[in-house]
Amino acid sequence: MIRWNNLLKVLGIFILALTASLAITSIFAFLTHDASLVSFLWATFITGSLGFFLFQFFSYPSQELTHREGIMLVVTSWVTAITLGTLPFYFSGYFPEFTAAFFESTSGFTTTGATIIDDIEALPKSLLLWRALTHWIGGMGIIVLSIAILPLIGTGGMELYRAEFSGARSEKLTPRIAETAAALWKLYLAFTVMTFLALRWAGMNSFDAICHAFSTMATGGFSTRNESIESFANPAIEYVLIFFMIVAGINFTQHYRLLIEHKSKSFFRDPELRLFIGIIAAATTAIAITLSFSSIALPHTFRTSLFQAVAILTGTGLTSFNFGLWPPFAQLILLALMFTGGCTGSTTGGLKIARLYLLFRVVGREFKRMVERRGVFSIRFDQGVITENTVQSLLNLIYLAFLINFSACLALTAFGVDVLTAISAVAACMFNIGPGLGSVGPAENYAHLPNAVKWILSFCMLAGRLEFYTVLIIFTRSFWRK
Repeated sequence: MIRWNNLLKVLGIFILALTASLAITSIFAFLTHDASLVSFLWATFITGSLGFFLFQFFSYPSQELTHREGIMLVVTSWVTAITLGTLPFYFSGYFPEFTAAFFESTSGFTTTGATIIDDIEALPKSLLLWRALTHWIGGMGIIVLSIAILPLIGTGGMELYRAEFSGARSEKLTPRIAETAAALWKLYLAFTVMTFLALRWAGMNSFDAICHAFSTMATGGFSTRNESIESFANPAIEYVLIFFMIVAGINFTQHYRLLIEHKSKSFFRDPELRLFIGIIAAATTAIAITLSFSSIALPHTFRTSLFQAVAILTGTGLTSFNFGLWPPFAQLILLALMFTGGCTGSTTGGLKIARLYLLFRVVGREFKRMVERRGVFSIRFDQGVITENTVQSLLNLIYLAFLINFSACLALTAFGVDVLTAISAVAACMFNIGPGLGSVGPAENYAHLPNAVKWILSFCMLAGRLEFYTVLIIFTRSFWRK
């Protein structure tokens, strides 16, 4: 049984933190005489009032929250943040209806980067800043929410930590989980500042640099330009973004070991990191070769191939070229990268490289068992043996991901969406990529899709960001059983 009194106080704290973010954007709108100032003031007032009410009239939990209550708190916090984050979009008048505003907010907080906006450059700067800020909050939140905030109130933060970082990468960096979260948060902030400074050095103005820094480190993909990074036509900017997208796609635990503990050997020997770099190299080479034999004239084939491979693999979704014009083979590679994702413990989406690596090891083990039926074969990863429970959880998660993916594709086609668009849209939203193929390609958006489809894709974005189980479990009977 869920004790809602135990949850609402903490939820109020989350909402007040969100209010602070809205207040910052309101101050920016005021200082720049932005047209959306009133919208942000109303959103700040409503959000702040709700947060104050919950914080003031409910007490802290008298007992530790149960694991079930912790899961419910995570889901409720994310849904609440997305809903309240919708208010500035909806009040501004730039979004035709609540569904469109909710889709944009969901895309922001889940760091997906899918948009329904036809003319991004026509939006007030305050809305552009808020879009980027939702990315940054969501990218940081997926790390901090489960391993920092929840342990402070006594709930099972370690279990959620393991769920997010996957069974193979669930080690703590420090004896206390809260200290681990603080260390990761500092790294996240430091990388964001470094991205901003590097983009300014490369030639971006301050506003574009801060928005793209938020988007890059969160692997979100919202840009301030209609043509995304292509509109800047600046190789230095592209290489800066490539570097920091790769940084964001690496397990933050490895960053901690390298930068704080100075364990360079552990960093460079990490099997997942090596696979991550290898996939980037292989995908870039394959795309570049494909493009070189195509009829598409690209002055910088390697850079464009590298940028898009990294952007799609990490789930950032920024574009330096309309890859919807690429040959089918190159597009298929990008579709495969959508499913793959970056490293566990990063801000990326997708199934994660460690999981796919373990999946191939499991398949290889089954081949060995068919030949040597009496043999005992263990699966090792990062100098450790993976337990059978972890293997089974891995397989179940992958089965579930593809089941949801297939079901969502069927639902989209039932509403008249063509097969290519349905497959890529679901993959792009579920694995938090942003642009897809077909009618949701990099030169298009999601505005033309029916409202019912937007709600389905919004659910896919949230489910993918919270690793499926966390969202789906609340729809089971056993979760609500006393």
